[in-house]
Amino acid sequence: MQTAPLKEPATSEGGKGRLLESLWNRPRLGLALTAGVAALSGVLTALVMPRGPVTTAQAFVVLGASLALGIVAGLVMRSRWALLVTPLLYAVALESGRFGAVGPTVDLPRFDNAYGILALLLGRGFHALVGLLPMLIGAGFGLMLARYLSGIQVRWTPAVLLLIPVALAVWLVLPARTPPILGPDGEPRPGSVAELTTVRLGRHNQTILIRGASTDNPVLLYLSGGPGQSDLPYTRVLFSDLAQDFVVVSWDQRGTGKSYPALNPATLTLERVVADTLELTDYLRERFNEGKIYLLGESWGSTLGVLAVQERPELYYAFIGSGQMVSQRETDQRLFQEVLDLAERRGDEQLAATMRAYGEPPYEDIPYANAFVMGHYNALYKPYTPPQAYSERGSAAGLGPYGIFGSEYNLIDKVNVLRGLIDMFTLMYPQLQDIDFREDVTELEVPVYILDGAAETSARRDLMLEWFDKLNAPIKRLYTFENAAHSVAFEQFRAFHEIMTDVVVPETLGADAAAATGQ
Repeated sequence: MQTAPLKEPATSEGGKGRLLESLWNRPRLGLALTAGVAALSGVLTALVMPRGPVTTAQAFVVLGASLALGIVAGLVMRSRWALLVTPLLYAVALESGRFGAVGPTVDLPRFDNAYGILALLLGRGFHALVGLLPMLIGAGFGLMLARYLSGIQVRWTPAVLLLIPVALAVWLVLPARTPPILGPDGEPRPGSVAELTTVRLGRHNQTILIRGASTDNPVLLYLSGGPGQSDLPYTRVLFSDLAQDFVVVSWDQRGTGKSYPALNPATLTLERVVADTLELTDYLRERFNEGKIYLLGESWGSTLGVLAVQERPELYYAFIGSGQMVSQRETDQRLFQEVLDLAERRGDEQLAATMRAYGEPPYEDIPYANAFVMGHYNALYKPYTPPQAYSERGSAAGLGPYGIFGSEYNLIDKVNVLRGLIDMFTLMYPQLQDIDFREDVTELEVPVYILDGAAETSARRDLMLEWFDKLNAPIKRLYTFENAAHSVAFEQFRAFHEIMTDVVVPETLGADAAAATGQ
């Protein structure tokens, strides 16, 4: 039994109808047109976004343009081949047109370890989600539309798939936010500050989180670890007590987290990140009318902090180091041996073979060798139990891995947190290999306070103690905690708060006042 067409073909009416009819009667022309547009779209995307979409606006444009391209391709080709040809040619052109993009998320995929698969998912995988998937759905819808216009009865049920790109678009535009600081009445506290804002540092937009119960309080700038780690939600949760007495500022450095769009291999240098730190310091001094601020560095941030203080000591009341790094090369070499010793104790020949295959540091296979070593940190720490307050507050916040569930991140930020950690680390880490504070920084002109975790790996802690012993500073104090390892400021957030309010501020403000009066 034959089914009569629902209506007469509409392609012969009007200019658009005649164009479609011409293309349908000449399928090779339709294929050539579709292939050309898909390839051109891929090349243009590669030139404008060599890392794929890295901002909400870019992701939204890619999603909309890909959906439209797919619909046109299906409508013009009037063949299931549109579902294959369009995304395939777009992807080939995109991969062929990338220029200046380096890093694991855009390099050739690695399938020999989980880290390589994660890099693939964060880079090409996310681009496929907002680009290729809408293109494929659009091509299917365009094909149905073409058949309908040809007078063929179609089932429109598959069109419900259009809800997928619609849902993605809605998810993309959901804004990031940070909750207000509340007073005793449960309302936003008058005079407080709680904001995510963008500052221009080194000609790049970079994001900072500012939280404080009063803008009249001293300013504390926190430098996160990594390189490449974004800690915005962690500082909001774990430094909430500290924010009652300080204006706590957390910064996503260029190429990190919400500042991932600023990742540029040509400008991502150690010198430039130090300069960014000093520029941000001046911004905070001016905004909050402070002559000086406090600087806290965690892990890689402690390296950055020491370099900033060394260059411009007059900007800072004091430097506080947590998980203090001294020599990255020496630390890596000692960690290499510690992992081999661990393998010997366990009788794990595979672990030892993998480490020897990577070779002695400095590693050439960055970041995969480093990631492998990091995976064994917990086994290298001395046995300890983190404070209950740290465990409970962290669990209650529900921030997820690397804090990606924090409200400070929207959808694109969540992806950028992880790919920033991978790509920024890969570009910055080799630049740290010649640093050794035991030789390069034996004197600082500001008070220095070190938070020391007794459970820290010997590869890091022994070097810190050696450097601290050599260091000359107006004031230097070492605070050792038995139940802490690397992230001491976070693990011991309550003790750190007390140290800042009871010791650091009184000592540094007193010393500063004495220096000003010449006493």
